[in-house]
Amino acid sequence: MKPKVTVKLAVDVLLTLGLLFLMGYQFWGDFAHEWAGAGMFVLFLLHHVLNRSWHRSLFQGKYNPVRVLQLVIDLLVFLSMAGLMISGVILSNYVFAALPIRGRMGFARLLHMAASYWGFVLMALHLGLHWGMFLEMARKALNLRPSRPRQVLLSILGGCVAVYGLIAFVRRNLITYMLARTHFVFFDFSEPIPLFYLDYLAMIGTCIFLAYYAARFLRKRAGGERQIR
Repeated sequence: MKPKVTVKLAVDVLLTLGLLFLMGYQFWGDFAHEWAGAGMFVLFLLHHVLNRSWHRSLFQGKYNPVRVLQLVIDLLVFLSMAGLMISGVILSNYVFAALPIRGRMGFARLLHMAASYWGFVLMALHLGLHWGMFLEMARKALNLRPSRPRQVLLSILGGCVAVYGLIAFVRRNLITYMLARTHFVFFDFSEPIPLFYLDYLAMIGTCIFLAYYAARFLRKRAGGERQIR
């Protein structure tokens, strides 16, 4: 594996782990949350620097349905990260406390809540759109040959994870926070940490499953349309 690819993969892994850590705010407190959030933003910038060829290609080539979907999700991820950073600076009690930046704290809390849950879902969808690349890298690293039974088994396992993640999404009421229907997030401080992260990993799995198969469907449909023409 090339060094640049290794660095890209490491950054993506750290972004995913950082995302999970930040969602468990109630377990780690303000200090750790703020520093992890600042680190997450640095990783996000590094991710874009490492993938700067994507920015150069924005106005090149044709836009098929998959590329349009990727662009929309990437732009929404950027907006959610911008919302998180702006609201995080306003709310900061440690990392950015020395900056003379203060504003409407109520609005900042609401923005931070909505942007964090939107960011969680959108980043997981972004990961799902590139999931095929990760699967291919894993297959090559493990020196596995293409196998239809293995593909079916992985699809079934992925479907099971997606269903569990969808149940967790509904049970944890994420849509309420994403639509800012409440000003406060319910934190269960007595909840076992492994159970919390199991649910959030499953929800990431749901988004990956949906985005991966949506992209596959759009590619097949586009290929079919070209054959008809």
